[in-house]
Order: sequence, then structure tokens, then C-alpha cells
Amino acid sequence: MTETTSPSTLQELDQIVVRFAGDSGDGMQLTGDQLTRTSAIMGNDLATFPDFPAEIRAPAGTLPGVSAFQLRFSNFDIHTPGDAPDVLVAMNPAALKAHIKALKPEGILIVNTAKFGSVDLKKAKYETNPLEDGSLAGYRMLEVDLEKLTRETLAESPLDTRAKDRCKNMFALGILYWLFHRNMQPTLDFLQTKFASKPDIAAANVRAVQAGFHYADISGIFQSSYKVAPATFMKPGTYRNVMGNQSLCLGLVAASKSAGVELMLGSYPITPASDILHQLSGYKHHGVVTFQAEDEIAAVCAAIGASYAGQLGITSTSGPGLALKSEAIGLAVMTELPLVVINVQRAGPSTGMPTKTEQADLLQAMFGRNGECPVPIVAARTPADAFGAAYEAVRIALRYMTPVVLLSDGYVANGAEPWRIPDVDSLPPIEVRYAEARGADEPKFQPYVRDPETLARPWARPGTPGLMHRIGGLEKQDGTGSISYDPENHQRMTDLRAAKVAGIDVAPCEVIGDASGDVLIVGWGGTAGALTAAAVRLRAQGHAVSAVCLRHLNPFPPNLGELLRSFRKVIVAELNGGQLALLIRGQFLVDAAPFTKVQGQPFTSQEIESRIEQALGEIAR
Repeated sequence: MTETTSPSTLQELDQIVVRFAGDSGDGMQLTGDQLTRTSAIMGNDLATFPDFPAEIRAPAGTLPGVSAFQLRFSNFDIHTPGDAPDVLVAMNPAALKAHIKALKPEGILIVNTAKFGSVDLKKAKYETNPLEDGSLAGYRMLEVDLEKLTRETLAESPLDTRAKDRCKNMFALGILYWLFHRNMQPTLDFLQTKFASKPDIAAANVRAVQAGFHYADISGIFQSSYKVAPATFMKPGTYRNVMGNQSLCLGLVAASKSAGVELMLGSYPITPASDILHQLSGYKHHGVVTFQAEDEIAAVCAAIGASYAGQLGITSTSGPGLALKSEAIGLAVMTELPLVVINVQRAGPSTGMPTKTEQADLLQAMFGRNGECPVPIVAARTPADAFGAAYEAVRIALRYMTPVVLLSDGYVANGAEPWRIPDVDSLPPIEVRYAEARGADEPKFQPYVRDPETLARPWARPGTPGLMHRIGGLEKQDGTGSISYDPENHQRMTDLRAAKVAGIDVAPCEVIGDASGDVLIVGWGGTAGALTAAAVRLRAQGHAVSAVCLRHLNPFPPNLGELLRSFRKVIVAELNGGQLALLIRGQFLVDAAPFTKVQGQPFTSQEIESRIEQALGEIAR
């Protein structure tokens, strides 16, 4: 928290970072979501980072069961959910132990003392009570017995004790609403709506929020409260708070409407992509058809069947599912049908860490199929950018008659930020042309005669008179589409499929900073925020630093090679072992230095900034 006025009862701040941490059953995600919604309504810029365990219900009070939610809200343009919280709400010892190292020195620590008994401390592997041993002396600690206060608040409620205790997260939220001068009403309205069929639960949660607010007001536990004014940099328009998976779904539907093609999703549930199936299933009134298949292979094959029938075939998954879909994606490449394959990446290999983020599927998306089987690759960079990335993936699939891999990741999918709802008329048009019917006296239909500009083959809907043709995974004869084992034809068709992908019209990459200088930091996907924040800070200090975060990974943007060669040092930051760096070094023959980590956590802007400063120091020597 950067104070912009001298200390007083009410302090004006330009930003606040708060983190909630507790058991999976403590409602940390819901609590964080409500503070996020309220901050969005109050006009702040914001970014969030939900962090939760893979287990549906890990043992209560243990380190593996800790769930957290971090929110940063500000009155200026921000790019990340913050490197470290100013305020940590710890609901039990395990939450404290897992997250206390992240809290800023002199940060506010709110501890739920009800869960600091000997058994609770043992579960979290504490040998001594941290509330008593002096280990928390560097923080402004506030001890609050949330369970006792919540039970007293709800003494007259008909709910049993266990149900009353579930409201303690709302009591904590009320405390923060007073501390940060947040408006309670949006949350009160939400609770009334969410529990409309359970009025006793609705009333209890509403009362808990209000009681927490008034407790903070009259107890005097805080010497100051804090206020962040609305952001003023945002362009005029209508905004909504949006998560990455939500934004991606909206982009798919908008693209299908623009193209005038019905959307069909074939999917199998998998973390963290399942929300895409859930959300798209609610868009039946927009002509969206969803199919929950029995497995990943059936899901992608159903989507390919929809594309063959003239619809927009979509399939969604995560890394393990992409591996299972690989043979069918090859079928879509061979048949040259439009298909969007969404991969919301997570930490691997195998089952890995299903709820933690990673970017380690790039080479799988690029090469993970048998034979020479190129596909375009598009990556979503932020929750709001997922809309544009999805729209672009559909445009490429339909224009070039090809499957497209759309890469997201857990950080983008589950994070949230303000999204300016675009004017529908401003979206680039997506034109679709189906092959026209042919009479008996017209020349025979040639399914693999290509458009001279895009190299796309015609899209022939089944049942259209005169457009019967062979379909399947065997190699096609150029033009006729008949089965061919001719060596020269295979070479020609392989080259044509590759040329089609290489020739896709891709916009030049946007540069944060100048087009030449000392250090260029390159990233893709969810690294965008940390890269941007680090570059902006270093440029403000006078350093010749620029940043690029790529949306198009195959083919690369046309200006990327020249840009890479215009800097003395190039660093490629990514959450894997150096996959984009490998591709860049191979294609452009530049000394791109990988900067990587695979910890299930996104980069902080400070990590990026420190690596750039190291490179600047090497240049100075």
C-alpha cells in the first residue's frame, strides 16, 4: 500500500493487495469474489489470483488443504494481482504458515484465533504457537475470534452451530469492508439472491457481513481505515468483471455469431477447463450446442463431426486431454476442417498439480501429433484478452479451414479483471463461404482445389447436391481428394498444409516500449501482466527495456525476427523449461536466454524485474 497522504484516521491509498487464506471449506474463493465484485462496481482497476488445492476436501487444518484468494485493486492501471499482500486474513494455522512469508513487512495480519488450539497447531506442524512466540513481531497483527463473534451475532438464528460457523467468512469480509471503505450493498444483494430458497441462511450471512462491519467500526481494533479512489484512466464504456474462462466463452459465441455459424462444443470435464463446458451449456438461446462426452477422444471426434457438418466445432481440455486428442487433431489436419482446440494448461506431467498454473504444453501443441502436422497456435494473455484470443482462433479456423490450438492457462482462466465490453459493430467480420451446389452437367466437385490467397479448401456441407467427396485420414490426392499413396503427391500435400499455416495473416506484435534497446523481455500467455509491469517500472527509471507478450505462437508475428535482432539481450520468460525460447532460437537464430520456473505459481513482476536488471548489469560490464 503506497500512502498518498500523511497518516490519519482515513488514509487515501493508490492501491491495496489483500489475500484471504483458509480451509477449502472456509469460503475463501467466495469471500474474495465478493470483494472483487464490489471493487469493480466502485470503479477500481483490479486483478485477482485464486489459488486452491486439487482435492475437493483435503483434511481440515492441513497445509495441503489451504485455499487462498488474492485481490489487488487500485486507482491506476495495474497488470498483476500484486507480488505481496498488504493484508493477510488467516483463518487457521495452516493458512498462516502457508502464506505469512508473502505478507509485506509491517503488513496487516488478521488471525482467526478460534482455530489456534493445540490440535490445530499440530495439524499445521507448528511446534509453538506463532501468536505467542514472537515470530510475527514484524507485522501488525490483529487477533479476532471469528467463530465466537459469528455465533454471538447469530444467537437468535434457527441455524445449527455448524451452519453458523460457515458464516464466519462473511464476518471477516464485513471487517474488510469497513477497513477499505467498501460498499456492502452489492454483497448483501448477492447473498439474498444466492440463498433465495434458503431464507435463514441468507439472513445469517447478511447479518454476519453487517456485524463484521460494525465490529470493526466500534471495537477500535484498527488505528486507520483506508480508501482507494476509482480509477480514472479507463476509457469510457461499459465494463464488467470477467474471469478468463468466461471471457473465452464470450469470444467463441461472438465469433460464431459474426460468422453466422452455429457453435458445437464437444468436451470432457477436466480442471481447469470444465468451466468452459459449464458456461457454454447456458447459451442454448444463442444456438450453442454442448455435448459432454464419455472421454476426451469422443469429445474431439464429435467436434470434428460437427465441423464436417458445417458447424463450428470446439473442444476444450487441459494438458492430459490434449495428449489424448492428438490423433483426432491429426484427422482434422488431414481432412482440413475448421476446429478450435482449447487447452487450459496446468502443472504436469501426468495428473501433476491440477489446480496450479503452468505453460508447459507449447511444444505439445506445436509438435504433439504423428507426421508433419502443423496447426496454428493462439494464446490468451489475460482474463480479458481471452475474448479476443478466442475470437481470433475462430477467425483463423474458418478462414483457413484448419484446426487451431487456443492456449490458456490456470492463471488466466481463474483470474479476473475489468473488461470493457466491445461494440459488436467494431468486431472484425468473419466471413464464411460454403461450397455451392452443383448440377449434374457441371464439372465434378474438387474438394482439395485451394483458394489462391489462403490455400484453404472449400467447405462442403453434407447433403449439398453435387458435393459428394471422400473424407478420412488417408492421404488425399491434390485436387480430387481421392486416396493417394503417390510419393510426390504426399510431398506436395504436406508442403501445402504447412504453407497454409505459415501464410496465415497475423498482426505484428505490439511492443511495450521502443522497437530497439538494451533488453527485450519476451513472454506469452499469462506472463503478460508481470512482463508489462516490470518493463513499465524499469522504463520509468530510464532503462532501455521493452517487452513483448505474444498472442500468435504459430506462425509468429511478421515483425518478431527484426524486433529480436534489435536488442542487445533477449530474455524469454515462461512457466516451463524453456519451450518458447527453443522455438525462437531455432527459427530466428538469436541468443534468446530462457528465464523459467515450474512451481505452479505465476511470475511476480519483481522476479521479472530482477532478471532484467541482471541482464542490464551484464551489458554495463
